[in-house]
Amino acid sequence: MVDLQECRREIDEIDDKILRLFEKRMQVCEDVAAYKIKTGKKVLDPERERVKIKTLKGKAHGAFNASGVEELFHQLMAISRKRQYQLLTENGIEEELDYEMRDKLPLAQSTVVFQGVEGAYSYAAMRAYFGDEITSYHVNTWREAMEEVQSGKADYAVLPIENSTAGIVADIYDLLTEYSLYIAGEQIIRVEHVLLGLPGASLDQIRTVCSHPQGLAQCSKFLEEHPAWKTIQVENTAGAAKKVHEEGDLTQAAIASREAGRLFGLVPLEENICHNGKNVTRFIIVEKNPVYKKNAGKISIFFELPHESGTLYSMLSHIIYNGLNMTKIESRPIPGKTWEYRFFVDFEGNLKESAVKNALRGLRAEANRMRVLGNYELQGEEES
Repeated sequence: MVDLQECRREIDEIDDKILRLFEKRMQVCEDVAAYKIKTGKKVLDPERERVKIKTLKGKAHGAFNASGVEELFHQLMAISRKRQYQLLTENGIEEELDYEMRDKLPLAQSTVVFQGVEGAYSYAAMRAYFGDEITSYHVNTWREAMEEVQSGKADYAVLPIENSTAGIVADIYDLLTEYSLYIAGEQIIRVEHVLLGLPGASLDQIRTVCSHPQGLAQCSKFLEEHPAWKTIQVENTAGAAKKVHEEGDLTQAAIASREAGRLFGLVPLEENICHNGKNVTRFIIVEKNPVYKKNAGKISIFFELPHESGTLYSMLSHIIYNGLNMTKIESRPIPGKTWEYRFFVDFEGNLKESAVKNALRGLRAEANRMRVLGNYELQGEEES
């Protein structure tokens, strides 16, 4: 019978040799980095790595070992690149970022656009983030809001990007890749939906309920208790309240905020109808200029990858290896490219930090496309 303790002793000896060889390999990689620093040669040489791994796989015994060798040397080469990126930064060779650091953002007296109407949650988010010393106006669609900032008509736009119950607002993610705008901040608003009707209406009279699709989704359990009701989707929750007010139909109700109800003269027919008692929506503030505050602590990026095994892991490893805390990842299909995806990642950090510079250098070098969407402060949760 095989002696387990003897096997473990033998493995320990082998691991010690692997460790010493790994450190020797990394020392040679530092010499390679010194050469690349001197000559300006790129860190990543994909053809060299492809040929190297193919050769090593051919020397392995058996299909299983060949696959293991491929994975092992992919990781060794990735670690080598990360060390080389670090050495580039340590030697003052930094990639230029368009971003400008500022002590504070010029929020007062700015012009802000939001989608929807007064009373919408976007309006509440705008007031919470900017206060009262602004000029604001609304548009019908999120694309129009982006266009207003892109053209310079507005300084900032307020856009919903995620709800804790209904998930991401996919269209916003797509628009962020289409427009050259930047996230300057975020605002979290507590969503407290109520069922609103005309004065004199009662719950048993209701036949139709209108709201934004996410408003309907966030109150789906309540709506399931009334299967005879017809639901109508509108562009925003405040617009639903406005619709009920303007049409004057006692059988029609809206799912919206109390503020929207007060604004359009409606009364609550049912409260606490959202099935998630801690339902919140995160809004982003976008602007045309790539600026960030010196105390910003959150970075948003997106990147596109080659459609190859292990590429997502390799990309995320730049964040992990540099000790950065990733807080979110989302994916969206790339239009016109079947089964290829664009990834959106949030992680903690500031653009002036060496660890962030190293991670971004690696991400940019190894992605098909990568862009920093913003470096900004996390805003506290507000009730609306």
